[in-house]
Amino acid sequence: MADLPSRARVVIVGGGIVGCSVAYHLTRLGRDDVLLLEQGRLSSGTTWHAAGLVGPLRASESGTALVRYSAELYASLEEETGLATGYRNVGGLVVARTPDRLVQLARTAANGAAYGLEAELITPRQAQELWPPMQVDDLLGALWLPGDGKVNPADVTQSLAKGARQRGARIVEKVRVLGLATTGERSTRRVTGVRTDRGDVEAEVVVLCAGQWTKALGDGIEGGGITVPLHSAEHFYVVTEAVGGTHPDLPIMRDQDGWTYFKEEVGGLVVGGFEPAAKPWVAPDQIPYPFEFQLLDEDWEHFSVLMEQALLRIPALEHTGIRKFYNGPESFTPDNQFLLGETPQVAGLFVGCGFNSVGIASAGGAGKALAEWIVAGSPQEDLVAVDVRRFGPWQNDVPFLRERVVETLGLHYEIPWPNREFESARPQRTSPLHGRLVGQGALFGARNGWERPLVFGPTSLDYSWDRPSWLDACIAEQREVRTNVAVFDETSFSKYLVTGPAALAGLEWICGNDVDVAVGETVYTPWLGERGGYEADVTVTRLGADRFFVVSSAATTYRDLDHLHRHLPAGVEVRDVSDDYAVLGVFGPRTEAVVPRDTGGLPEGTIPIRSSYVDLTGVELFVPRDEAAALYDRLAIDPAGYYTIDALRIELGRRAFGRELGPDVTPREAGLSFALSKGKDFLGRAAAQREPVRRYLSLVVGDPDVMLWGGELLLSDGRPGGQVTSAAWGATVGAAVGLGYLRSWPVTAETLAGSVWTVDVGGTPVPVRLSLRAPVG
Repeated sequence: MADLPSRARVVIVGGGIVGCSVAYHLTRLGRDDVLLLEQGRLSSGTTWHAAGLVGPLRASESGTALVRYSAELYASLEEETGLATGYRNVGGLVVARTPDRLVQLARTAANGAAYGLEAELITPRQAQELWPPMQVDDLLGALWLPGDGKVNPADVTQSLAKGARQRGARIVEKVRVLGLATTGERSTRRVTGVRTDRGDVEAEVVVLCAGQWTKALGDGIEGGGITVPLHSAEHFYVVTEAVGGTHPDLPIMRDQDGWTYFKEEVGGLVVGGFEPAAKPWVAPDQIPYPFEFQLLDEDWEHFSVLMEQALLRIPALEHTGIRKFYNGPESFTPDNQFLLGETPQVAGLFVGCGFNSVGIASAGGAGKALAEWIVAGSPQEDLVAVDVRRFGPWQNDVPFLRERVVETLGLHYEIPWPNREFESARPQRTSPLHGRLVGQGALFGARNGWERPLVFGPTSLDYSWDRPSWLDACIAEQREVRTNVAVFDETSFSKYLVTGPAALAGLEWICGNDVDVAVGETVYTPWLGERGGYEADVTVTRLGADRFFVVSSAATTYRDLDHLHRHLPAGVEVRDVSDDYAVLGVFGPRTEAVVPRDTGGLPEGTIPIRSSYVDLTGVELFVPRDEAAALYDRLAIDPAGYYTIDALRIELGRRAFGRELGPDVTPREAGLSFALSKGKDFLGRAAAQREPVRRYLSLVVGDPDVMLWGGELLLSDGRPGGQVTSAAWGATVGAAVGLGYLRSWPVTAETLAGSVWTVDVGGTPVPVRLSLRAPVG
């Protein structure tokens, strides 16, 4: 049995493919004092029974970059370590049974063009030529992805581990981590090591890559746990006897309308999938120990929904035997994105877990990104979508997670509608106006747990690539705002109170704009990171000499708070007051008739902010929660929802964090340099002046019958030129409007006029007008 050191600079908990990838990449960055601890043997948790699919093309540019790197790493790793990974670049097929699926595949092909990956729509007969065992009579088409591959997960893990060992990392198996050691008060806690069944190990950094065991370790930290929202579900596949027409280089095939995937294995097929309603496993603190290279009981009844669809696609399976039934638990997050990064509750404690059945494909890139974060002290690329700081404590609740995992696993192969809302485990958080909004016919979505009205009047949120049934109601709301006045429930905003003698100096460093203004004034400002990109997009209102009110987006509360705590000086108090205030946004040309500038009649403690995201006039009333319902009744204005907010802000060219703004985008690229102070230094100032690589713009579609949803490819004279980031149907313009980026610099009105611009709408090029100025305003 290998000796356990008493100290290591970095301790990684978990010897699956992700933990070994983090160790490998840390040593590549020069960190050799790395200790990896595995409670069983390497790959013995979830990794060993994974299917091993590696599909680089993802829905986002950042996600695509992660998996593309994984594929490149797995293909080259054997040359470095001498251990094969089993990687084969066999290509992949995704078949379509329905028109809606075919549109999705066309959109995916356009994503490939945007991100530089080959993807081609082909006919059913062409698909059958590539994949002879399947029948195609019911198919409408397919997507061919030459970059897809497959890999042996256990072999990759061993190869990564050997590469880490060669550069100095220590890997010790059969050591169970029982808990984590920390020091400091709750607001200043730091990890100091791990407690194991073979003694304690001190560490400066601890990385939890323990898969489905991570949540229990996080919950058990003395003095208060960390937020690691995971719950396991049973995940099924079978390996068949030999099937005619298969061979080792047979492409991966996905029949998402039938919830199934297929890959060749020793002449037979792996047949697996993601059934519409998953089967949750035990609670995170009830996972048995030991659980090494183990499977759960077969459940043919639950698997039958997948097998029936597999038989439809591959008739030969009717007469083919089954070699092995695999039922292995995997952990899933509430939003189907994995968890990466340093936890806001405990400094020096990182997580890399919750990979939602894409851990093998993501592990190479995720391990690299996490290692770079550890070494540099901050993310070195846009990881907002997977950042562990996106979740709050209410999303860590086990009953919520158990209910949600049934839905999240089942959504893997659902059509990824751009406006799709989760249906399970709701509501979590509601504004004091919720009951009134229900009575007024609101249909709700959720953001960071908050129930938010999307539109009023329709009976359901139907999903469609074409004109949805709720659009007429949204158009009526837009016109009411533009011509009269409407009220919006914006309670979901994140709100922070920053106070103390050093509050001004601290915020002047964090904020790109100058916030040393008169009491009562509001400043629009970015928060930039050390790389010069956006960490947040906020307003700051000065309430007193050393008292400031910060408003940010609903989804970024914990990320924002962590940014403040990291960069504000000692003695500055930051309070999250998001639950303390309801927010009534009153917008439209008649705003001042309803809410005069003399706001003496408002409830005591109300903060009126004369700014608007959706029109050129308006006021946002931050009202003490208990007073909000009475004020809402007194205003007696027709309500409108977030679909209308989105359409109106896009017409005005107002950017949104997470769509137009993020860590890889500078204010120059976003066309927002006006929000930077020229007279002071601030975090990220020098890096923000780097040479831009993209340019923000607005667009209007020429055909009023065409819908855009965001994510569409922009084409210049038929060649990929950029991508739409946000889109809606704008009632003022009378057509679909959007925001986006061109992947070039500089962009001028002359260069725009020198090309024929189209947007790829489900595979069809549609004329579009691009402009550096918003179409409204």
